[in-house]
Amino acid sequence: MTSASAPGKIILFGEHAVVYGRPALAVPVTEVQATARVEEASRPGVWVEAPDISLAADLASLPADQPLAAAIRGVLTALDVASPPPLKVFISSTIPVASGLGSGAAVSVALIRALSAFLGQPLPDGRVSALAYEVEKLHHGTPSGIDNTVIAHALPVYFVRGEPIEVLSVKVPFTIVIGDTGVAAPTREAVGDVRRLWETDKPRWEAVFDRIGEVARRARQAIESGSVSDLGSLMAENQSLLEQLTVSSPELERLISAGYRSGANGAKLSGGGRGGNMIALVEKGNAPAVAEALRGAGARRAIVTQVG
Repeated sequence: MTSASAPGKIILFGEHAVVYGRPALAVPVTEVQATARVEEASRPGVWVEAPDISLAADLASLPADQPLAAAIRGVLTALDVASPPPLKVFISSTIPVASGLGSGAAVSVALIRALSAFLGQPLPDGRVSALAYEVEKLHHGTPSGIDNTVIAHALPVYFVRGEPIEVLSVKVPFTIVIGDTGVAAPTREAVGDVRRLWETDKPRWEAVFDRIGEVARRARQAIESGSVSDLGSLMAENQSLLEQLTVSSPELERLISAGYRSGANGAKLSGGGRGGNMIALVEKGNAPAVAEALRGAGARRAIVTQVG
């Protein structure tokens, strides 16, 4: 039996603009994880079980665009395994689906790692990320690549699509509270809506993407220099720009307001928007109070995580 786990992730700055070549900052969230277990089976073929999505089926019966099946087949192809031994794959996750925490990428990364190790050919992080990216296309249509990158490498990253990964150096650790609206927010839909918006007036929206990219660059400088106090105003600026892109929502804005009222230094939506998660920058000692305030304002859950 072989098992592997992968963390969730949260975007700090740069969502949506990252799809158009601007930088984004994202960090792993180890408080939630996806786990995959692979073991020998007594029956021929590959049996796949994922109770979280009520799936129990033979690989051969699953369509090509089923994400778990695509991940398994991707590993078998990459390792040139035409006839895998009888095996059972079991997947579970504590990462909420469609909430901006990278659930799909985490499941793919854990599955790819566990299966390749079980087959005696464990894959390096870069290859795991590349295979997970192919599965991400099924989830998101036109993914930026940031989810699979952060999760496969389990490091804070400064990410620009198509460029080499840059690890984000966190000089002074800081605390984030993640508030889940409880509203499912498939990234594919929000990304598609932003693309249609962009196509109506490319110069206007390119200028907005430029501003988001500049916020991300300033945030990187603040994090790497230890100027954490600068991040709050940058979050507010990023949130305003995301609202212009029409990806905020009343539920997100209610949690953002609750975060500020309870003492957060900054707050914004994170991920695709239209639901999913928001983040609040807080003093470590105030994190429990902010988390409680978010739950009181309707958050389904609140996760406290330290960056760095």
